[in-house]
Amino acid sequence: MTKFKSDFLRTLDERGFIHQVSDETGLDALLTKETVTAYIGFDPTAPSLHAGSLIQIMMLHWFQQTGHRAISLMGGGTGMVGDPSFKEEARQLMTVDTIEDNIASIKRAFSNYLSYGEGPKDALMINNADWLRGLNYLEFLRDVGRHFSVNRMLAFDSVKTRLDREQSLSFLEFNYMILQAYDFVELAKRYGCRLQMGGSDQWGNIINGIDLGHRMGTGQLYALTSPLLTTSSGAKMGKSMNGAVWLNPEMLSAYDFWQYWRNTEDADVGRFLKLYTTLPMDEIAKLSALGGAEINEVKKILATEVTAILHGRAAAEAAAETARKTFEEGAISDDLPTIEIPSAELDAGIGLLSLVVRAGLAASNGEARRHVQGGAVRINDVAVSDERRSVGTAEVTADGVIKLSLGKKKHLLIRPV
Repeated sequence: MTKFKSDFLRTLDERGFIHQVSDETGLDALLTKETVTAYIGFDPTAPSLHAGSLIQIMMLHWFQQTGHRAISLMGGGTGMVGDPSFKEEARQLMTVDTIEDNIASIKRAFSNYLSYGEGPKDALMINNADWLRGLNYLEFLRDVGRHFSVNRMLAFDSVKTRLDREQSLSFLEFNYMILQAYDFVELAKRYGCRLQMGGSDQWGNIINGIDLGHRMGTGQLYALTSPLLTTSSGAKMGKSMNGAVWLNPEMLSAYDFWQYWRNTEDADVGRFLKLYTTLPMDEIAKLSALGGAEINEVKKILATEVTAILHGRAAAEAAAETARKTFEEGAISDDLPTIEIPSAELDAGIGLLSLVVRAGLAASNGEARRHVQGGAVRINDVAVSDERRSVGTAEVTADGVIKLSLGKKKHLLIRPV
């Protein structure tokens, strides 16, 4: 029996999203009696968010689905400073133009999870540059800065960790938590926002915002955080062997995104079905009970469902079919990731190790050599053991491509141009 009366907290609780809530009883009561506005902030540090942000995006999705108004706050202002939380060093500072370009790019992925518009329950995409870039520094110090205790800020885990490691924490970064707290106050005043959500590493920053709100007359504000997720083996969510698992299709194909979820560790499948899909809980319970060889079929369902939300059902099913043909039939599918290489280079021949690196299957010739020596590299489904061989036009198949594989799960096509 769930302890929550509101649809939102009940949904988050049963799906494993909740780490901490500042006032469970008060927030639950508020959610049951009115349409509440909540936000999560995202700093535009790249042209795309990656899969590590999906747990927060799904929280906003469920917030809207249970009848409330979600705000995705883009850090056009705070992005100029950079969040120091649990970082070992300062972020690279970005220009205003870069930040604006990144925000425009990131917006596209959000529309797959949230319905934006002007209605009372439509989601809003807001940029905190609207109020931060025009701040008068002296007035801000007097009106906002006076409410912050440096002693208390030094005690926050995110700051303490950096200082305990004797790593530099600039005054610029130290201001970030003040700006984030001020965001909460501005959103409360402008949009009636009552709740801020985020990862558990943001707890101190969110509580700061609640405290500032009390001091600046906003009324009661609330905090809710999700657990910081790692895979069962301890790997960080949103990172793969080949780098970040981007949400924007021009930075990572639907097929590669599908593959990331297909390769989920057995112990994580049930948890990820709850967090990253919208499948009903009774269906998830049945799927999570399966084991043995059937777990691989469940992983395919997980991959298809997660990919369908972001890339659309057709792209998800196409990715699943491409994988089936590639792995079960050994076939070459045009939907596999493809790199183009000038025909003249293939006529002359390219060293195998260089080709493996160029294809992104290894970071260096040394790593590529180890893959070859371990029997993991295949050309057109035939294992190659000679690390000194070259690859050229003789390997181009009747389909007009060369299939290059690393292990059983990584395949791509080389197409002469």
